[in-house]
Formats: sequence, C-alpha cells, structure tokens
Amino acid sequence: MVSEMHVSESSAQGRLVLHNRFSARRFFAPSASGTKLLNTFGSRLMLATEDFVVSFQAALETELGDAAGEVMYQCGFKWGEKDIDDFMGRFETQFGYQPDGAALGFLLESWWWPLQASGWGVWKYDLSHRSEGLIFVDLYDSAVAKSIGNVGEVVCHYYAGMFAAVFGRLAKRELSAIEIQCYSMGEGFCKFLVGSSKRINAAQFWVQEGASANEIMERL
Repeated sequence: MVSEMHVSESSAQGRLVLHNRFSARRFFAPSASGTKLLNTFGSRLMLATEDFVVSFQAALETELGDAAGEVMYQCGFKWGEKDIDDFMGRFETQFGYQPDGAALGFLLESWWWPLQASGWGVWKYDLSHRSEGLIFVDLYDSAVAKSIGNVGEVVCHYYAGMFAAVFGRLAKRELSAIEIQCYSMGEGFCKFLVGSSKRINAAQFWVQEGASANEIMERL
C-alpha cells in the first residue's frame, strides 16, 4: 500500500472532491453493518492471504490441468470488462467531463490506481509500439506471482485477461494478451504483451519454446 497521496483535489458544488486516494484510511471502509469491506466507490472487496491465492491456483490446476491457465485468463477478461465499464460509468461524475475527452495516459492511470490501492501491484505501460499493433505492460509486485513464488513458469493469467479486455475496450476492437515474463520465473517483474490474436498466438508459441521476453519482442 503506498503512502497517503492526493493526486488531485477539486471543488464540486461546495464540497471537496479527492481523486486517487491511496491510503487505506481513505480507500477502504466497512459497511454500515460492519459485515462487508467496501472501497471508496462502494464496491465490495475481499481480503485474501497469500495462502488463499496459492491454494486457489493449485486447486484450479489440479482440477483443470492444462486448461487452468485459459480459465484464469477468461476470468481475468470478464473482470477487466466489468472493471473498465464501471470506471467509464463513474468517470464523468468523478472528474466532470466525458472519458472520451481525457488524455489516454490520464485515463489509464485513473483506471489503474484503485487496483494498485487494493494490492494488485504497480504497472508501467508502453504505448510506443501502438502503430505496430503492440502494447507492452510491465507489472511490479503481482499479487499472484509474489504469492506463488518462483515456480519456473508464467502464472499471472488473470492479469493477461484483464489487460486484453481493458485495452480492447479503449481501442474499440478485440485484443488478446499474454504474459511473456513473470516474477515466478525468477524475473524482477512481470511483462505482458497486448495485441491481435494472431500476434498473441505467435508469442504464445515462443513462450512455450522458452524464448525470453526480449527475444519475443525482437521477433515481433
């Protein structure tokens, strides 16, 4: 959890509006009954331990075998669709104008900060290859990979699905994503590639063949 930070403040109809509240005190709150944990937008949250994350992932792999990664990816995709739709729906109320009028960088950072505040990690996206149909995302402190540890393979399928859904929604076309480098492979951070299904299928083959992230980026 990052320290208290008010990225911006504005006055709306005589009341102070805080944006990007990173501190636990401002971001999390119990419900009136005290039986639920809510975030600042009223969405229900669940506190999960590292043991829960590891056990949940292991249970899926035990039950589904090789299909576990695809199931996790699809779950992440549905999560991303819902999350970006919720964000777009509250954007005008929160910032005072339509999301279509926002700079893309501001839009992306404003979407991501509640996930960072919730413990999903810190990201850095690279849009410099958009003209080639490629987007790269670096993820630090993945909640999944940090919990599972070094197992020699990519494990952040939820994130890959989420990034595919979100960037596809913003690009207004269908996109896919794959993790090409993972903390659970002994790397310092996780790296994802977002692009067309054709590009992602090629990258998936190279990942399976043991190619590094740099090698995949060069081939693409």
